[in-house]
Amino acid sequence: MAHATANQHAIPASGEPAVRHITLVDLREVLAKGWDDFLAIPTQLIFLGVIYPVVGLIAARVATGSLLPLLFPLLAGLSLLGPVVALGLYEISRRRERGEPASAAHALSVLRSPSITAIALLGAMLFGLFVAWIIAARLIYVATIGDGAHGETIGALLTAAFTTREGWMLIVIGNGVGLIFAVLVLTLTVVSFPLLLDRPVDPMIAVRTSVRAVMTNPVPMLAWGLIVAVLLVAGALPLLIGLAVVVPVLGHATWHLYRRVVAW
Repeated sequence: MAHATANQHAIPASGEPAVRHITLVDLREVLAKGWDDFLAIPTQLIFLGVIYPVVGLIAARVATGSLLPLLFPLLAGLSLLGPVVALGLYEISRRRERGEPASAAHALSVLRSPSITAIALLGAMLFGLFVAWIIAARLIYVATIGDGAHGETIGALLTAAFTTREGWMLIVIGNGVGLIFAVLVLTLTVVSFPLLLDRPVDPMIAVRTSVRAVMTNPVPMLAWGLIVAVLLVAGALPLLIGLAVVVPVLGHATWHLYRRVVAW
């Protein structure tokens, strides 16, 4: 990590952590480290990699009938909760990095973190953003296709979405608004949750550090968001089963990204 250290800023007088410059090469390296963590302790898929697809399948089951139009927003919105879901993975990577005993069971150590209250507050914020996204998606659907129209079956919904002007408006506007939510979550949380797990800092310091990380590294961070989105979509395509690998690897990689970007 000599290249990262060379770019390290002086630690601010405020006591907040410094933010390093990174490059696209760093993203490849943190993904490799995430894959290495996954191979070293693959049992984490039991408590996360399998649970995440199950949650998605439950959401798909619930989103029937009048809720059918919200099926895609629900599944897409689960990614907004990813930083909370990945907390146990951050802990495993943290332990491996320090040479401490690490297993799937140690993921539960997060519950004993000195920052658990701050983590819970940020988690509540993410859940609020998730709810706001679902409400926005519902409003966009009603404003374009119309309440109750074409919502009886998935086939009818897809036909309306891809063969009508209103459907294309739904796709364009919905994805545009979804992108705004995704960028907001990335900016607020890309390093804030790992930072809270690593250090007992104020949640506002963690959020400000995350914002500074994105502002300092706009291209690498946007590229990271794109990588996360593409891998999540790829993992979701085979009935969400691929998420059993994708989510743990991304979770571990996010910890290593935090270590590349943030310095004390």
